[in-house]
Amino acid sequence: MIIILKKDPEQKQLDNLKAWLTGQKLTIHESRGDSHTILGLVGDTSTVDIDLLRALDIVEDVKRVQEPYKNANRKFHEADTVIPVGSTQIGGDVFTLIAGPCSIESEEQICLVAAAVKRAGATMLRGGAFKPRTSPYAFQGLRGHGLELLMEAKKLTGLPVVTEIMDLSQLDLFTEVDVIQVGARNMQNFELLKELGRTGKPVLIKRGLANTLQELLMSAEYVMAGGNGNVVLCERGIRTFETAARNTLDLSAVPLLKKMSHLPVIVDPSHATGIAALVKPMALAAAASGVDGLMIEVHNDPTHALSDGAQSLTPEAFSDVSAAVMAMLPYACRYHGGKVV
Repeated sequence: MIIILKKDPEQKQLDNLKAWLTGQKLTIHESRGDSHTILGLVGDTSTVDIDLLRALDIVEDVKRVQEPYKNANRKFHEADTVIPVGSTQIGGDVFTLIAGPCSIESEEQICLVAAAVKRAGATMLRGGAFKPRTSPYAFQGLRGHGLELLMEAKKLTGLPVVTEIMDLSQLDLFTEVDVIQVGARNMQNFELLKELGRTGKPVLIKRGLANTLQELLMSAEYVMAGGNGNVVLCERGIRTFETAARNTLDLSAVPLLKKMSHLPVIVDPSHATGIAALVKPMALAAAASGVDGLMIEVHNDPTHALSDGAQSLTPEAFSDVSAAVMAMLPYACRYHGGKVV
């Protein structure tokens, strides 16, 4: 339920209203705009008398929200959410460019790639320490040692880091990680999402291979319900009948998510296509769709990469993609408050 207040409500009446709503065991999310203030109510609103609320002097209108995701809903929070990360941010007027190897393989490799992507314009560094693999015999990552190497690359470049968590037992190792990534396979690991909701750290959630946008937003809701509003949504391709590419990149998800939610949205064209030659055109298309950022895999020697070499760009190729994306951003669609500008 949302309560739309009249412009400049009398403070004492507003305080009394909020106290009454809190007494009904409802959580209140207040969003102030230029022309009105919105109170978003989370909890059991079935017993709340809408007519009684509408009769109040400071209330302009009351509406029930049908969507099950409340905290992530654009109706509750009209302004786009901006998430501070180190010296940069995700969302708002900053275009986030996250780059780095699929797997951290050695100190030399991660530091070399980190320095290269920073020179090319990356604002954050990605690198996998724990790797979920389809085959139990494939390289699973360097695990805790990989995180230590990632921190060395962070010290070297100053770039905030993004890396994936696979299990609750690993959480204590992520103290220095700037953004915790929840992979597509873990998108509906609800116990993990609940715990991440208690951390306060930015959480990047990748859409599952066969999940709807509402299911993605409900995963975000799990984190936000725990008190952590720092959630980033990531479109990384879905599984369809098409086999020419690794997955089908659903770019319609970007404007749809922007309309449905206030959370930042990024796109991963590397995992979406699985083919290095497709990363640049899909990155440009994603930027044109109004996305807040990109996540791109970069490896200094893709041919000999221990995982996902076929989709990884060389540092030189990434530099070309970065320059092309930045050149076209002034002409791309941008979304603010669910509206194209």
